[in-house]
Parts: sequence; structure tokens; C-alpha cells
Amino acid sequence: MRLENTLALTHGELINTPFVNSFNNIVFDAKAVRRGDLFIAFDESTIKDAIFNGAYGVVFDKPTQITDSEIAWIKVKDLEDTLKRLLRFELINKEISVYACDEIILKLALQVVTEPNFIALDGDIKTIFKELSGIQNGSTVLFSPALTSTDLFTNIKELPKNKAQNINIIEQTLFETSFIYDNIFYERQLVSPFFMPYLEQLLYLFKILKINFRLRKFTPIDHFEAVFTNKNFEIKDFGTSDKVLIFEKSTSLIENEISFLQKQATWAKIIYIIPFTCKQSLDAGTLEHENIFIYKNKDEIKNILQSSNFHFALIVGADKTLLEKPLTRQTQLTLDF
Repeated sequence: MRLENTLALTHGELINTPFVNSFNNIVFDAKAVRRGDLFIAFDESTIKDAIFNGAYGVVFDKPTQITDSEIAWIKVKDLEDTLKRLLRFELINKEISVYACDEIILKLALQVVTEPNFIALDGDIKTIFKELSGIQNGSTVLFSPALTSTDLFTNIKELPKNKAQNINIIEQTLFETSFIYDNIFYERQLVSPFFMPYLEQLLYLFKILKINFRLRKFTPIDHFEAVFTNKNFEIKDFGTSDKVLIFEKSTSLIENEISFLQKQATWAKIIYIIPFTCKQSLDAGTLEHENIFIYKNKDEIKNILQSSNFHFALIVGADKTLLEKPLTRQTQLTLDF
């Protein structure tokens, strides 16, 4: 890439008059720098090493001393935004298909083994740059706008609609599913039946695009995550206790998950612990449920858990780090609507 194009793309300021006028590759790991590369200085302490390894340019956003006037020194406002702009420019010239999906579908896709030309995109901009820099023409990218900026891509497609039910559930609990898909039996997958419609959408995409895949044993995807505990709220092995805390960080799934639990666990005593910030967005019928508790801070969650009798507790807006500190007995709370 020529120097003048780099300046235009990054909105950078060239603060010296270098001898170089072009760069080979964009690198932000000083150890990986080769002669002719442009170094993005996320860690300014490694600039010296990058120059020693042959960097032709340094892009920085903090006060930095010029140590070699022959190479280009480019000052920008924000390194992450700069990297995003450079990546977007590279992708414009690639023949790739980009599909947007919700976070759950993406998290499931990250656990499926596929061909190298299918990329489920997740992580910070440096991770994404490594994934997409040098991507081959004909590749397919799946990403979630909730996790990755749409500004990276110029042509984003919606997932193809699947009207048929392609997964045949053979046996299920609240947190495990045995099912048949395309004549293959998958036994006791650690994925809740709640996620089956999301998995169907993903598998339908693979089918439409003729992408070979292999399902392996699923692990928790940070949604509807079941943590089995004893009466003292100490974490136990999966399936070894009758008291389960279900952590859901996404407030947008509250009503669907409550409905799922009410249908699938009619025998159980279930409580629902929901942040005060979601109170206005919930359906009036949901709020009228007798086992809904509203909390304003994380300490109130602990009080509710200790003061309630239940088999399952759906805890929205928190994660299992809540259990890192032992819960101590607090005063009895009443239901708060």
C-alpha cells in the first residue's frame, strides 16, 4: 500500500518526511514485523523492536519519540479505528459473502467444525484483523452486529429463512438435547432445547451454501447457562444437584426464556430475578407473575436467592462470577414489583 493511500484511509498525520513511500503488510506484533511492513503500535514499548525488524512505518496515537527519520511516522486519533479502516479497504476488493446473525447463532457457529472458507467472526479488532486479513475469494463470513461493527463490511446479507423443522428432538432436559439431523444422531448435546431453533437456522445456512460441517460436543455459550449448586450455593458438577441457577446476560431474551421454562418445567418451583432497568420493557403479564423478583444491584440477587425456595432461578443481567464470593445469610425479602 502506498503511503499517500495509507494516510487517506487512516485520516492520519505524517509528522516527518520519510524516504519510504509504500508498505508491504500491516502488522501489530513487533516480533512478526518484516522488512517493509507498516507497524500499528498498540504497545508503544515495542516500537524499537519493530523498527529493528524492518518496519517502514509506525502508526501511533500516543506521544511518541521519533527514533528513525527515514521511515514514516503516522499519528492517528485511535488505533482500533485505524485498523478497522485498513481492514475495510482490504475487504472491499475481496469477493466474499457476509451474513449477519444474532449472538446466539454466532456462538453456536463458533463451536462447529467447518471448512476453512467459512469464518465465524468473534473477538476484538486485532483478532478480527488476523482472521480476515488475507481472506481468500469465495469465503463466507458470519458475524453478529451485536458484537462486531457493521462498518467493516459493504454488502451484508440476511440469513436465508428456513420454514421447515429440520431437527428431530429425540430426548431432552432443560439443558441437554439428543436429536437427529440429516439422518445423524447426536446424543446428549450440552445445548438446551431453547437453542434448537437457532441451531436450525445455522445448519440451514450451511445446507444452502453447501458448507461441510461437523458437530462436536457443545459447551456453554454464555446464554441460558446452567450452574448446579448445593443449598449453600457452592458450585457442583453438572446434573448433580436439584438447585440450578440459570444465568442470562442478555435482557432481550427474558420473556422467551420465561415462557420456555414455564412450558418445559411445569413440575418445578422457578423464580425469575430481573434487573430494574428492564422493568419498563417487560410485558405487563410477565411482571404480574408471582415469582418475579426485581433487583437494583447484585447484592440484592444474593438476598433473593437465600430467601427463596426454588429448583430453578433464572438470573438476568448477571453471570456466574456472582458465586465467586460465598453467599452469606441475609434478611428475608418480599416480592418487589
